[in-house]
Amino acid sequence: MTRVVGLVCHRERPAAHKLAARAASFFAEHGLEVRVPAIDAAAIGLEELAVDDFLTDLDLAVSIGGDGTMLHTVDLVGEHGVPVLGINCGDLGYLPEVEAEFLDDALVRVLAGDFTIIERMMLAITVTSSGEAAGTWSALNEAVLEKSRTGRLVRLAVAINRRFFTTYAADGAIVATPTGSTAYSFSAGGPIVSPEHRCLLFTPISPHMLFDRPLVLAPDEELAFEVTDDRPVVLTIDGRELGELTAGDRVACTEGPRPARFVTFGPRDFHQILKAKFGLADR
Repeated sequence: MTRVVGLVCHRERPAAHKLAARAASFFAEHGLEVRVPAIDAAAIGLEELAVDDFLTDLDLAVSIGGDGTMLHTVDLVGEHGVPVLGINCGDLGYLPEVEAEFLDDALVRVLAGDFTIIERMMLAITVTSSGEAAGTWSALNEAVLEKSRTGRLVRLAVAINRRFFTTYAADGAIVATPTGSTAYSFSAGGPIVSPEHRCLLFTPISPHMLFDRPLVLAPDEELAFEVTDDRPVVLTIDGRELGELTAGDRVACTEGPRPARFVTFGPRDFHQILKAKFGLADR
């Protein structure tokens, strides 16, 4: 039973603020505890719901915004196994379950327990570095290693399962999950992969070499990169820049130990969603 609900809202989108206020009122009227992260509360006009300890005993997180807000919400609650309900008031919105106009119906169904939980593969990223990016991170969409200056390539030695594969001279490299295959990896020429699948997807960004194809690895394989020269590389995970990597720094990517969990109200046909988002014709 859902007793404690957390709202994570796009800070700069007034339409999302109005939806958050409606959701907060609905849940409070039905006796649920409603929380907002203290860092966001003033920006979205819900200061009275601000808490510092957002995660304790949290049953459900409601993400109100677009894909970026969903990624932020998963980063906030994913490691604690808290399911996320996505309300879309953004543009493409692959990740949210519900469009804004259907908010009220979604809230009623949540209150009634009329939903199921689906799981999506996460990435685990381990960074060996003396810089600020060092540590272990998780991602729902992707990890990106990219050049920090225009007009310069980066050189990345790639190892698969701890055995050297080849060195890439490129603008960068993307390691994506199936969920992230429709994001930056897609823009860089990577394949679209059903989110029901589990794999590591490696897509080089504008490689300056004959071998320029993406690779699809099994989820239990490890894909690792080492910066091989003095050209700095920026590491970004799910749109959040972590810092620069320098020569000798290493990034290893594997399947994460825990999946992300999402609320759904019924089967979602990924391929029809893809068709609708891209405006593909019925012919």
